[in-house]
Amino acid sequence: MRLARRRFLQLAAGAAALPVRLAKAQSYPTRPVRIIIGFGPGASGDISARVLAQALTQRLGQQFIVENRSGAGSNIATNVVAHAPNDGYTLLQGTVANTINPVITPNLGFDFVKDFAPISLFSTLPNIVVVHPSLGVHTVQELIKLAREKPGQLSFGSAGVGGTSHFTGELFNVMAGTNIVHVPYPGTAQAATDLLSGRVQVMFSPASTVLQFVAEGKLVALASSTLRRASVAPDLPTISEAGLPGFDTAGWFGLLAPAGTAREIIDRLAAASNEAAKSPDVVATLARQGFDMAGGSPEDFAAFIRDDLAKWERVASAAGLKR
Repeated sequence: MRLARRRFLQLAAGAAALPVRLAKAQSYPTRPVRIIIGFGPGASGDISARVLAQALTQRLGQQFIVENRSGAGSNIATNVVAHAPNDGYTLLQGTVANTINPVITPNLGFDFVKDFAPISLFSTLPNIVVVHPSLGVHTVQELIKLAREKPGQLSFGSAGVGGTSHFTGELFNVMAGTNIVHVPYPGTAQAATDLLSGRVQVMFSPASTVLQFVAEGKLVALASSTLRRASVAPDLPTISEAGLPGFDTAGWFGLLAPAGTAREIIDRLAAASNEAAKSPDVVATLARQGFDMAGGSPEDFAAFIRDDLAKWERVASAAGLKR
């Protein structure tokens, strides 16, 4: 009897609190909102986050502030948000690092699927396969042929272990049956510098980093990494078109909240983010930096994350990178 009464009181209390929670969600936001990102100022993620923050500020009537918490491959920032109150005032800009890190680093202190509520995928950043002119190749098939003839003799630079430029190269090796050796650098700029000098011969680089050097004839672009051609280089074939069907990788940037955040808040943020992704001024601003716009529902983003995690799990296993 006592147990039944206690359960009744719990249900009654929950029902009484529901209108209050709903009212708070419907009036959201009533104060500034932080978007925590795992990389420093000027990085691709920082650029996308600041454009989105400005767009959300304009659309939702409160300031959205980008806060850089760089370090540990974005795990520091992700951990902060995973343990933040689920009231919608501390958000995470998720990136491809969040779907690569779990397959190469155990015991992160959070579960990216269970501890977060996806809001919306905002933008993507294709990688471009570029080579030093001295290599003498101009197509993906020519690169594959040369790499197979010289196993372990060619190298590709990346912005560090576990980044999208690294794992794009590993996926290329797995799908092409090649052994192009990975050389990690502290960042994309350092890797590009050694590519320009010929110290490494190949790079799977964000488009914005290398297309200027391609235009100047200092590098040769072979293909882009996404299934659809990159809007910043529409004449360039994709790796999938050029001989490795189904090849698809990109840097991506999307908004997430701590798990348990009210659905009304999630939907309000998703609607504003999607509206921003279709805004001509936002599209134009990010297109100049090599970004493509995305969008979609929270469910779409959740499915995207699950698929990305599964893909990198397969790559890490095939490349012997799992720990």
